[in-house]
Amino acid sequence: MTFRRILRAALAVALVSPCVTQSQDVAATTPVRAALDRIRADNAWTIEQQVSICEIPAPPFKEERRAAEMKRRFEALGLRNVRIDSIGNVIAERPGTSNGPVVILAAHLDTVFPEETDVRVQRQGTLLKGPGIGDDCRGLAVLLAVAKAMGAENVTTAGAIYFVANVGEEGPGDLRGVKHLFAKPPAKIDYFISVDGTGLGLTSRAVGSNRYKVSFKGPGGHSYGAFGMPSPIHALGRAIAKISAIQVPRTPKTTFNVGIVEGGTSVNTISPLGAMDVDLRSESPDALATLDAAFRKAVDEALADENARWPQSRVKVTVDVQSTGVRPAAAPPDTSRIVRTAQAAARALGFEAPGSASSTDANWPMSLGVEAITLDGGGEGRGAHSVTESYDDGDRGWLGPQWALMVVTMLASSRQAPGGA
Repeated sequence: MTFRRILRAALAVALVSPCVTQSQDVAATTPVRAALDRIRADNAWTIEQQVSICEIPAPPFKEERRAAEMKRRFEALGLRNVRIDSIGNVIAERPGTSNGPVVILAAHLDTVFPEETDVRVQRQGTLLKGPGIGDDCRGLAVLLAVAKAMGAENVTTAGAIYFVANVGEEGPGDLRGVKHLFAKPPAKIDYFISVDGTGLGLTSRAVGSNRYKVSFKGPGGHSYGAFGMPSPIHALGRAIAKISAIQVPRTPKTTFNVGIVEGGTSVNTISPLGAMDVDLRSESPDALATLDAAFRKAVDEALADENARWPQSRVKVTVDVQSTGVRPAAAPPDTSRIVRTAQAAARALGFEAPGSASSTDANWPMSLGVEAITLDGGGEGRGAHSVTESYDDGDRGWLGPQWALMVVTMLASSRQAPGGA
């Protein structure tokens, strides 16, 4: 059976649901089938986009060069009204033919690597090695592949599609690009799709995280001459011990981590500072709130215990707790239209995509009640967030951009608003 016959058959039986089957007819049209074929035929071009984008540094808060290049490429593909907004997001439009649902297809510009990192990509057959090659240079390449195929084959949709290369997805960015996008949207956003990472997975639920910088402070002094005053580092140690003893549920999965510790000037100095960066996560908003309260109690008790340890001291240790990031948790039902559409498209392409939980740009729209998902970009990646990161396109890497094209087209072509029958 040919690929096109498989596609038509799968679309016919993927889901018995009006809100999906209305758009399945569109996804099976000749222009869409031609666009899917073009993505496969242009796979080498997509890989070239991935490599060349990745060799432009984009450390946190310094995504300007990569953003400018994505703007140029969006323009070259014929997308309309291409601009860079006030926070640094690159936004391009593919207008709809009528007043259909508005769909965002996004991928993030930033990486976790400092500016001086060598970002040259090495090739070994289908294997690519370079910092950020999968996360999220693959997502950016998928955006370009989808835009190119839709334009070349004249795929039309009732609703507008916005292609967005956004800033600030990685840790210190705190989702600033997507938060800004929804604070000042280009239009009323009905569906949001992020393409992030590699493989063929579907993120339908948001793992929330609260991140903190905790700084214990005191006057400090000589380890011998000033002995008897409370120590910020000792208070930090007490806090870490108390945090490590917090009990968390396995379901919903809830985690904590002290990732960075700071302080000290010499072995014979009572340090004036003891600090830590803390990451708290859960799939459940309630479980995350409970964990957050336990964390704050641990910090307060550690401070009190350290000061009580030295009752004769005329100085005290203080603590400053600063929020460094908030990603809301959300668990929308897997029966939502956007999830069912993504799963129907996956089946049409020959694979299953059960919903899973992760922390991505989709966290923010999910928390706002907007139907949102994150799609993997195809291929196989390893070592994300390391300088040895790799991406292997294998013999079916093109399935990633094909999947994104189908989902976007089906949603933008549906005749009902999100949440309808």
